[in-house]
Order: sequence, then structure tokens, then C-alpha cells
Amino acid sequence: MLKLALPMILAVSAGISLVTQQALNANLRAALNSAAWSGFVSYLVGLVCMAALALLLRDPIPLGATAARIPWFAWSGGLFGAIFIGLAIYLIPQLGAATFFVLLVTGQMLGSIAFDHFGLMGVPVHPVSVVRIAGAALLVGGVVLIRM
Repeated sequence: MLKLALPMILAVSAGISLVTQQALNANLRAALNSAAWSGFVSYLVGLVCMAALALLLRDPIPLGATAARIPWFAWSGGLFGAIFIGLAIYLIPQLGAATFFVLLVTGQMLGSIAFDHFGLMGVPVHPVSVVRIAGAALLVGGVVLIRM
């Protein structure tokens, strides 16, 4: 268990960073009066940070031949990130951060169960079980309790 302590702490930190990011994006949206420009700034700052990390780690720039072998759908991750950022900027002021993120985690769990069960996009197959469905149901119950 001690071996997993650091990865678990980092995962919790990632969750806290998501809440922080979305609160900052919501504030920026209000200041700019634009969800689109707030999301753009978020991605621009993220792009600069990732470029700095790649330079710091001295990761080589991928070759064109490598890029050409990658399936088209593998390039679309940013689209789903933009959907997430845009919806978070729009919904957090309406729902509150806790309700938004409980619903987000519920959606992630339901989507993850489907991806696992059907092996979508190369995810290893893990069949649906009663325990997994119960876990998703408990998340939905958590939504109800947090929203009250």
C-alpha cells in the first residue's frame, strides 16, 4: 500500500488542480464576459506549459512518419478537453463546483464501465459486474446528497 501512496496523493492533487483550474476559468469567463476566450486562454497557458515541459525533459519532436502512422481519432483528445473546459466554464457558476464534479465523476465512471466492458479504443476488457454497477449507483446517490 505504501508503494501506491505517492501515486494516490498525486491523483488527489490532480483532482484538486481540476477544481482550481475550473474555478479560475469561471472567474476569467466573468471578467472577459466570454466562455470561449476563457477556454482559449486556459489552453494557451497549458500549451506553453507543456512546450516548456517537453523542452525541459528534452523530448525529441516526433517525426512526420511517426505522426502519419497514428490513427486519426488519436488526435482528437484536445476536442474532448475543449468540451470539458467549455462545459465546466459554463456550468460551474450554475451548479457549483461540488455538484459539477460529482456529476463529472459519475459520467466518467459510467463511461469507464462501458469502455472497460466493450474494450473501446484499445482499453483492456473488464466485464460489467454487479459491484461496478453498485459503485456507479453510489456515485449517483452522492450527486443527490451533494445537490440537496
